[in-house]
Amino acid sequence: MSAVKIYVPCDSAALSVGADRVAKAIAREAEQRGIAVEIVRNGTRGMLWLEPLVEVETAGGRVAYGPVRPADVASLFDVGFLAGAEHPLGHGLTTEIPYFKQQERLTFERCGVIDPLSLDDYRAHGGLAGLEKALAVSPAEIVDTVIASGLRGRGGAGFPTGIKWKTVLGVASDQKYVTCNADEGDSGTFADRMLMEGDPFTLIEGMIIAGLAVGADTGFIYLRSEYPHAHRTLLKAIEIAEEDGLLGKSVLGSKRAFNLHVRLGAGSYVCGEETAMLESIEGKRGVVRAKPPIPAFKGLFGKPTAANNVMSLATIPWIMAHGGPAYAAFGMGRSLGTLTIQLAGNIKRGGLIEKAFGVTLREIIETYGGGTLSGRPFKAVQVGGPLGAYFPESLLDTPMDYEAMAKAKGLLGHGGMVVFDDRVDLANQARFAFQFCAEESCGKCTPCRIGATRGVEIMDTIIAGEDSSKTFQMLDDLCDLMTDASLCAMGGLTPVPVMSALTHFPDDFRKVPEPMRRAAE
Repeated sequence: MSAVKIYVPCDSAALSVGADRVAKAIAREAEQRGIAVEIVRNGTRGMLWLEPLVEVETAGGRVAYGPVRPADVASLFDVGFLAGAEHPLGHGLTTEIPYFKQQERLTFERCGVIDPLSLDDYRAHGGLAGLEKALAVSPAEIVDTVIASGLRGRGGAGFPTGIKWKTVLGVASDQKYVTCNADEGDSGTFADRMLMEGDPFTLIEGMIIAGLAVGADTGFIYLRSEYPHAHRTLLKAIEIAEEDGLLGKSVLGSKRAFNLHVRLGAGSYVCGEETAMLESIEGKRGVVRAKPPIPAFKGLFGKPTAANNVMSLATIPWIMAHGGPAYAAFGMGRSLGTLTIQLAGNIKRGGLIEKAFGVTLREIIETYGGGTLSGRPFKAVQVGGPLGAYFPESLLDTPMDYEAMAKAKGLLGHGGMVVFDDRVDLANQARFAFQFCAEESCGKCTPCRIGATRGVEIMDTIIAGEDSSKTFQMLDDLCDLMTDASLCAMGGLTPVPVMSALTHFPDDFRKVPEPMRRAAE
């Protein structure tokens, strides 16, 4: 009798709640009962409230149980979970769990399904099909396919990926580079980490295709140092890819070469900006460069560089395998394809959701997230990281689309959403935005470096109850200055959470008695 496959995630989120202990408990229990099992350490499916999520491979498909604790393992064996039997922790077939079933998994189609470090498993689930097609066509044809897909940068700026690649391709140079910004520092975001830990070969394949498209033979993944598990997985995956001929002097036996390196960041949020990242890779202090020239003309080590985000690059294999129009069939307006939404904060069912652009904030929070974890009334959701806007209940029907979010004076950013109940104080959140900017600013430009510090002081005045029209006018003027004069988005977007909080939650900013308020006005 062959061993039953049992999947236990090795993702950081699962490890943090005891996945290693669960895997050991399953192995120990199986040995004591004389049952042959094969434990596969997969990535997470993204249903983080169910971690550790244990899956058993049965004739009818993979059956899910979770969240499993070591103390639950014996009872799972007792009921016959190896055959998919019912149990209080059972959820039936993983693919039929509503949270998962209602998604459109393209970029994350393999994450949580395969062994992250098995190239055979990767190939068996459609991996390398995109690269094989890319090797059979010209660089210009690869670029045209990406342009036809409508893929826009998933790092936050939303610039068309194909246009960026076309620019780099058109620049003559003896050396070009592909860089991947994996310095995922936005609050409530984890899609990059989840993919690098659960399906690293997708990112590697995407970077090779990018190199083929722009004429680069070298790539760098700039990874935040706070991701040790992703770091180990990437290094091992690159080693396997080199041994298998996927990376090196001859990519899959072709005449094209591509070498890949990983560089660790040093804890700087501003290195999420592409030119600061390039400075850091070069061994310099992570400071934003003035533009022009843009990296496409003068990037890493002064050479033409395609700088993209993890999600952008990891989506390329699917696009090349299925075609640009197939990807463009998802989404709405100018926001085509799928968006990886990371739902966190005060929410019952936090996790990753991949949906076509156009899904509303309300659907994500209520249908997928199930409302607040505390059970208290919803008050706000911040979309797009610490520099994103706060949305009230009245704006929850806003679709997650670049243009729709911009119209509502918000931004999609990297797709992070952090939910708050009615206990949150938005004046304090506005102060936090300034404080965050003051601490994370690279210091190169005055509006960001000094403006953020002045913003903290103004917010302290408002929070203290010194509620005057002059104070609010100073706040408004400061936000205009930072928006218009900052060198990069660090200072330029800090006013977004501040002004959205003030616009939608004015009562949180006016805490002085009504008579004093009227007198001040």
